[in-house]
This record gives sequence, structure tokens and C-alpha cells, in this order.
Amino acid sequence: MNRIPFNQRTIGLNFLTDRTTNVRVWAPYAKSVELELQGKKVISLEKEEYGYWSIQNKEITSGDKYFFVLDRKKKFPDPASLSQPEGVHGPSEAVDLNDYSWDDYNWKGISPEELIIYELHVGTYTPEGTFKGIIKKLDYLKQLGISAIEIMPVAQFPGSRNWGYYGVYLFAVQDSYGGIAGLKELVNACHLQGIAVILDVVFNHLGPEGNYLWAFGPYFTDKYHTPWGKAVNFDDAWCDGPRRFFIENTLMWFRDFHIDGLRLDALHAIWDFSAKHILQELREVTDILNDRTAKKHLLIGECALNDVRYINSIEKGGYALDAIWCDEFHHALHACLTGQKNGYYMDFGQIRQIEKSLKDAFVYDGIYSSFRKRVFGSKTGGQPGHKFVVFAQNHDQTGNRMMGERLTSLVDFETLKLVGGAVFVTPYIPLMFMGEEYGEKSPFLYFISHSDPELVEMVRKGRKEEFNDFIALGEPPDPQSEDTFRKSALKWNFEKSARQTALLEYYKALINLRKQHPGFKNTDRKNIVVDLVEEKDLIFLSRKFQEHRLIAILNFKKETAVVDLSPYAEHSLQIVLYSAEKKWGGTEENLSGTISDLMGIKIREHSIMIFTDPQDH
Repeated sequence: MNRIPFNQRTIGLNFLTDRTTNVRVWAPYAKSVELELQGKKVISLEKEEYGYWSIQNKEITSGDKYFFVLDRKKKFPDPASLSQPEGVHGPSEAVDLNDYSWDDYNWKGISPEELIIYELHVGTYTPEGTFKGIIKKLDYLKQLGISAIEIMPVAQFPGSRNWGYYGVYLFAVQDSYGGIAGLKELVNACHLQGIAVILDVVFNHLGPEGNYLWAFGPYFTDKYHTPWGKAVNFDDAWCDGPRRFFIENTLMWFRDFHIDGLRLDALHAIWDFSAKHILQELREVTDILNDRTAKKHLLIGECALNDVRYINSIEKGGYALDAIWCDEFHHALHACLTGQKNGYYMDFGQIRQIEKSLKDAFVYDGIYSSFRKRVFGSKTGGQPGHKFVVFAQNHDQTGNRMMGERLTSLVDFETLKLVGGAVFVTPYIPLMFMGEEYGEKSPFLYFISHSDPELVEMVRKGRKEEFNDFIALGEPPDPQSEDTFRKSALKWNFEKSARQTALLEYYKALINLRKQHPGFKNTDRKNIVVDLVEEKDLIFLSRKFQEHRLIAILNFKKETAVVDLSPYAEHSLQIVLYSAEKKWGGTEENLSGTISDLMGIKIREHSIMIFTDPQDH
């Protein structure tokens, strides 16, 4: 079992080319393991090395339901189940992963430099709440201009309503979304439209309901504590089994579902002091798969540590992830524009922190953090811009608010355009949260659909305690209520609002500039200049690539400013976008052409103005 299976899964139940079924499960403490085929028979598995049990059989057919029986006492679903049609407590379903005809033969993946990411939640993105529903929106997404969708986790979870971070069958695709066939159909359709697919996966914990991994072996360890209890066992006794489990899961998404990239959730909650960290091993096997398939598969991390080790090369002692989320860009924008100062926002709220993040990605890069009461973070020098993903909104920063308010409800219309522009003029990878592009007004709340009443009450109590300081504003929405889920769905009624339609067209213009202009799409940070005029709340940003130049003015003050661009350009400039223009729902006349008077440019409050060299227009 030491050889990595690049061609096919070796754990769970898998169909071989001759219709033989290969069954393998890791259960190192078991004295016997049996496969109970519902309505057919019980098949005994044979013991292998390293805690595995296996059998090959020709009697199992696609669609059969089965359990594993441990020590002839208790039966459980397959830990590596591909399908749970009767929910997390029901039997697993035998599925042939090869039973799909792909059309994306010419698709070779996407490079980090090309990424313009659109994050969405399957259940709330469309009225259908399914993969098929998303397919119906692909023409819209294509016209918007994004290059990749990032799907919040789809691993099977209890019920039909969940963010996905409480998945308990990491190889299974949520049945209410459309299951395996639905996800493959979506990925295939995306690739035919030239859109990459990134899948959010959770390798740091499993949900509390339907998680039976503990019954099979030491998948978890009490060596470390996480917010969800015991940590996943990546470096304790018997850790090879869990490590193999997650390596095979990674390869399955890339190989069998044609997923282009994984967004690895909360890496700060993965504990591993092995000589080879699990992230390094995931990097290495992904690189081998890339070489064998001649396709790009990306690993993008979310981590709250501001640690460049996650993106440093393996030669430099890092884990060589393709990119990492940069929450602090969001925090700097959010705190400055909303005035929010509670929790981790206490470290933010000054315009110079926006300037710092525009230049260095991390705001706290080895300086003292009042929130953490310690020096925090590492320097990002030498890292290209495409190593960082930035955003003004995402599922976490919206959904973890008590009332799930989007930025649309917290700032005015002109400010929405300012923050959108701020994201796209950076040299970093831009990410949007579903509906952001047209100013969706529905909240994105926290929701679940557990079947255990006691667990539901625990979640309700936990949400109330989390927002104890905000009880004066009212009770947090009931996470178990279907109404909470329904309120979180996109309304798709922007055509009724002139402002929302204008905002959508504004985002299309930003994305088009990002994709087409060399100064925009280049992610080299060597030729970026960011200057702050703190007393005027103005930021000047200049980026240059070869002979191409981009200059932006960001006015964060609530009054019109007169600015001087002569330090950034010797001659005239071409204005390519001004957020305050009437065509974007503003009050200023639409501007075009060349501007020669670089010393007397007026820019309205809370707006952004973008220039290029005249020959670039």
C-alpha cells in the first residue's frame, strides 16, 4: 500500500475495467471486516499489511447498497463512500467512477496568473440549488468574464442544507446537489465554456453528525486541540492510514472529476510535525499527476497564520502551494470603510493598512498585533502577486456575521464600486462572492439541517454565545430553520434596479481590463508603487509591465479631491475607468480620451479612477 495510486482509487469500493470490484478499507483495530450487500450476501474481507482489509469480487454491481460490518457487531457506511443516497446514516452505494463520457479533451487547466475567481454555494446560488442550476448560469458567468468558479464544499453532509464545512463523507458528492453525475456534468460544461473549477475541501475536521471514521481506526488524535475537537491524525501512531485517505481524496478530485484546483480550508488547524508535512506530500503527488496528465492542477490554501512557508518552495522549506487566501486585504478595507472594530478588526481601521496590503499583501508581516497580543506574520518579499487571493467579500466574512449582511447593506453604492476596483487593481488573484457583482441584497446566513435534536440545540446555543455582545440587536437567525436557508438564496432580480444593473456592467468592465490590459493582468510585484496621502485619505497605485503602465487613484475620503499625477507620468494619460461616472450609476459625466492636465484632476468621494498610457487604449 506504499505506492501512490495515480490511475485509480485503491480505498473504498471501486470497479476495475473487467467489472471486477476491488474493495479495501482501513481498520487496523478490527478482528474481522465484512461487506454486507443489502438484499444479497455478506462477504468477508481478508487482512492485509498496515491495517487494511480487502477483497476482489465480481458479484457487486453499480447501484448496490452496502455497509461494512466490524467484528461482526456494528455496521457502518464506507469511510470512502462515493454516494450516500439515503443520507449520512444510510448505506453506501456502489458507483463506477469511470461511468461518464467527458467532452473536455482539449482542456489543460489554468495557471494562477489567469485566475479571476467567483465563489459560490451550490444550494443558494440558483432557485434549483443544484449543479444543473449552475450550468444554466454559465452563459451569465461567461459574459461576466470570470475564469474560474470556486464551489463551497460538496462532500456529503446531513440533510440538504449546510455550508458544506460539516461534510462527513469526503469522497461522496452531496446527493441533494446532484451527486457524482451532477458534479461531473457541471465540470465538463464549465470547461467547454473555458471556465475552470476550484473545489473547496476540508481536510482539518469532519462534521459531528454521521462521522463514523472513529469506528474504523485512529483517524483522529488527541495530541492536538482544534475548534472542532480532536485533530486529524497526520503525525501520530497509525497516521499513514489517514494520510493515504486524504492523498487519495485529492487525486480523485483531480483525476476522476477533472477538478482544476482545490481550496484547502483552514490550514492552521492541520497539525503535522512529520519529517514530511502532509501539505508537502500533497504538493508532490499533485506535481506528479500534472506531469503524467500534462494538465495543471492547483492547490490553494486558506490559513490564518500570515506564514509564507505555505507558499515557499519545498527547496526553501515550504509547502509550495500555488496560492493562499489573504484575509487581511479584506480586513483592511472592511474596517476602514465600515468603522467596525470588534474582534480581529481591532487591528485594522486605518487607511495606511490598505496601503500596506496593496504593497505587501499581509498587513501584519512581523509586526505587533494588538488582537493577538504578539508579533505576528512573515514578510512576503520575493513572492509574486498570484501567490495571494484577495477579496472584498467571501462566504466567511459575510456568513459569520450574526445577520449575514453583505457589504451591500453596510456601505453606500459608490463605496461598493470603490472596493470592487481596489480588488481588481492589485497584482493579486481577485475573488468575488456570488452576487457581489450586482449588489445582491439578500444576506448569507449560517444554516444547517441536522437530524439530531440535541446537536441542533448545541448549534443554536453556540451561535447565541458567539454573538452574545450583539443580543441587543436581536436573536441570531435559527440555523436549523429552512427559512434561514431560503433568505440566503440569491434573488436574481437585479434587472429591476438601474443601480444593480450599472454595478454589474462596472464589474464586467473591471474584469475585462484585468484580462486584456498587460499592466492589469501581470502579477509581478517588482514594479508596483503605492503612495498614501494620509491626510486626504488618497492612495496612488502605479503598476508597470514592460512598456505598459497602469495608474489608479483611490479616494477613501467623503469629499472630492484634486490630485496631481505628474509624479507618475511625464505626459498625458488615457482614462479607462472612473467609478463615479453616470454609466456606472454615479453623478459625473462620462469621461473618455486623453487627459493632459495631470496636476488638476478631480476625483469624487469614495471613488476610483484608472489610467493607462494613451497607446494602450
